Amino acid sequence: MEESSAEAPDSSTQDDVPPLAVKDVNVLLERERSEGISSPSRDDDSTLQNPGTNSSILDDNTKTDSALPEGRSKSSSLCFSDGKSRIDYILVYRKSSSQSEKREIFERNIRAEGLYMEKEASLTNSDVIFLKLHAPWDVLCRYAELMNIRMPFRRKIFYLHRRHKFMSRNLSDRMEKRINKFRGWLPRKPMKLNDTLPDLEENESFTAPFSRSRIHHFIIHNKDTFFNNATRSRIVHHILQRVKYEEGKNKMGLNRLLSNNSYEAAFPLHEGSYHSKNSIRTHGAENHRHLLYECWAWWGVWYKYQPLDLIRRYFGEKIGLYFAWLGWYTGMLFPAALVGLLVFLYGVFTLEHCQVSKEICQATDIIMCPICDQYCPYLRLSDSCIYAKVTHLFDNGATVFFAVFMAVWATVFLEFWKRRRAVLAYDWDLIDWEEEEDEVRPQFEAKYSKKERMNPISGKPEPYQAFTDKYSRLIVSTSGIFFMILVVIAAVFGIVIYRVITVSTFAAFGWALIRNNSQVATTGTAVCINFCIIMLLNVLYEKVALLLTNLEQPRTESEWENSFTLKMFLFQFVNLNSSTFYIAFFLGRFTGRPGAYLRLINRWKLEECHPSGCLIDLCMQMGIIMVLKQTWNNFMELGYPLIQNWWTRRRLRREHGQNAKASFPQWERDYHLQPMNAYGLFDEYLEMILQFGFTTIFVAAFPLAPLLALLNNIIEIRLDAYKFVTQWRRPLPSQAKDIGIWYGILEGIGILSVITNAFVIAVTSDFIPRLVYAYKYGPCAGQGRAGEGCMMGYVNASLSVFRVSDFERRSQPRTNGSELFGEAVKYCRYRDYREPPDSAEPYSYTLQFWHVLAARLAFIIVFEHMVFAIKTLIAYLIPDLPKDLRDRMRREKYLIQEMMYEAELERLQKEKNEKKKKDRAHHKEWP
Repeated sequence: MEESSAEAPDSSTQDDVPPLAVKDVNVLLERERSEGISSPSRDDDSTLQNPGTNSSILDDNTKTDSALPEGRSKSSSLCFSDGKSRIDYILVYRKSSSQSEKREIFERNIRAEGLYMEKEASLTNSDVIFLKLHAPWDVLCRYAELMNIRMPFRRKIFYLHRRHKFMSRNLSDRMEKRINKFRGWLPRKPMKLNDTLPDLEENESFTAPFSRSRIHHFIIHNKDTFFNNATRSRIVHHILQRVKYEEGKNKMGLNRLLSNNSYEAAFPLHEGSYHSKNSIRTHGAENHRHLLYECWAWWGVWYKYQPLDLIRRYFGEKIGLYFAWLGWYTGMLFPAALVGLLVFLYGVFTLEHCQVSKEICQATDIIMCPICDQYCPYLRLSDSCIYAKVTHLFDNGATVFFAVFMAVWATVFLEFWKRRRAVLAYDWDLIDWEEEEDEVRPQFEAKYSKKERMNPISGKPEPYQAFTDKYSRLIVSTSGIFFMILVVIAAVFGIVIYRVITVSTFAAFGWALIRNNSQVATTGTAVCINFCIIMLLNVLYEKVALLLTNLEQPRTESEWENSFTLKMFLFQFVNLNSSTFYIAFFLGRFTGRPGAYLRLINRWKLEECHPSGCLIDLCMQMGIIMVLKQTWNNFMELGYPLIQNWWTRRRLRREHGQNAKASFPQWERDYHLQPMNAYGLFDEYLEMILQFGFTTIFVAAFPLAPLLALLNNIIEIRLDAYKFVTQWRRPLPSQAKDIGIWYGILEGIGILSVITNAFVIAVTSDFIPRLVYAYKYGPCAGQGRAGEGCMMGYVNASLSVFRVSDFERRSQPRTNGSELFGEAVKYCRYRDYREPPDSAEPYSYTLQFWHVLAARLAFIIVFEHMVFAIKTLIAYLIPDLPKDLRDRMRREKYLIQEMMYEAELERLQKEKNEKKKKDRAHHKEWP
């Protein structure tokens, strides 16, 4: 679910003047008259308004404890003890720590950089010290220029499109009344944020890289609010990462001090409490955290769009981009879930007319061979009636269409996400942003500090890793990856053995319900056990991936993150999908036939598919795993920090009284919250990427997967929002212009999904055998049609005959079937295309088998080539940047250059006039 920064309108109707934005002209003219060309910039508190009066919460009549420059909390815990200097960053350490000398040097160098410092002991632990940091105006300006931070430069000029003007002038009053009347019937956009809430968009000003020499060109009405809180924290963190703590060449940076426990924690402050006694709709927001909670993290707004601009302003562009991607993915799931639901409903509505299901349900005289050795009895084919009907719900005539649709959907999703990302990057001033060069990791530096070389980019000496050392470590790491994949295969093998043994056990079970549904009971319990193994192995894989990544010794943090991401994704993807691949492509494919079964270790007969097919097993596997995993992830995501924070509050109440936490300053309250995951947004992305894979890779077998994903994501967005706003410390606001390596992984999953769905339709489902029968062997053979009437006799044609006397001794059932059928069974049926026992070549493959096999191979090739061609064409036709956005970018660049030129001329003219005045005054004074 998305929000406030919407994609630019289609430029196909805007061919004259490329607009920066399309607004109502009367509103703009009124705004121009009331504000003038140099209107105030949208500072960090402009959103905190009382909706009833449209005024700032802190007006002249508001009494506060101190005049806070940006925070709106009545508490002074967001400032130094003077009540004026805003706390931009908090460092936490323990007095008992042995790294005091490094801290003293570090703090001395912090002061030398111009930052203000203030220390305060914890109210709950006298050993804990909070170091509060504040960046004054001159420091912010100096580093904003060094970091090329873009700041408001000049108010934007809005243009109304000429075609729109022309149409408006020629529309008759009668037509306008009809249009307005029609609009009145339309819904009031229930998903949009409340109109009484503050406008969260920041499109009123051009921005340009900050420059102290051109400071007079920027819109600065209040130095305290010119740099918002997120920018101030980012600047301070940038400084801390470059301050030395020892005299060595590379002995610098806060990360190194955190890793060696010189400091226990480092974080920017939340802006007060997220709770308020008063409603935001009547009294406005007390602070941005409160505003985020009310219009984003509160469960009551689950159906609303996300306020992306406010998320970005409070948490930074990197987190804002994650929620933008999650919202876009969730929004794109709506059409996929709808089509999947329609495919399922199509199966429901056509169930009564399905010829195959009818024949299975009416086949009381067809006796099926036992599905396991000795203990499994003979069964009537009609006993599989309910499973045949359930299979039809997922495997019907619309399945192929849905598989093609989802392949195209995945491409459209990724291509339009690139466009959406480009719009966000433009709105958030990230188009020209380039990530700074990563600093060398402390572990890499410590390992290879004795050998150095010149950095080709910076020209400075840096630690160097020899070629042989690097690739020997890569070989060991790759071997570890393959070994862990073998562990997954071993786990799947264990599940296979469990299924083989358990089906016989359940077949001899004393409870009739289990005995009569032994195969379904086996599949259900195997899936649950498999889920437990998956969760246990995930914990192991994280430790192994961490070990292997550290063994590789990546040079920079980004290299480490990419390497760790690939390993974790590969491990968890294989772990999650290995059993599903087994059921989809191997279950029942290599069992042999009655009388000549293939066995594991020459002992256990391999498991067969249900008489109604293997698709029911695949559906159960996907449904159970998807529901259980998403439920578990959501519980752990919110439950773990909730329990930890509850335990901390309980301890504080026991030690300091019932109202202890309310009396603590903000830094103390934030310190007792949970820190953000050590891997940043890695776990959030990984969970969604794995879900995307589960939703697309086997979607032909489970059309309801997109619907389950959609329902989960609607909850996931609010869970993540609640966690970020209420349960976690405020993460460092950081910048990013895309989702990084995850986009390439998504593209890879999209390609894999085409291949797997082709095999699911051709191999796992009965779509191809039914098609071959309809066109070649059924009543309509040679007529070029394949309706339900053409499927008469398909069930009988798809079953082969076996003579019971040909059973192996260890496979011979303990009962001869006389108790069920009145006489001993002489012949039974099984799923395959083989000659009868009385033929010249008994039990050999029939011609129909080879026709089906050829059709399956042909379908795979045609399906893959067709879908890949469609995907490639769609990717080619959809440009990465909307045309309107390209025009806006070019025009904005032009206008910025013009405004810079005009502003410089104004300054020179002003200096010239001042010089003339001085010259005149000088001549008057001259005698």
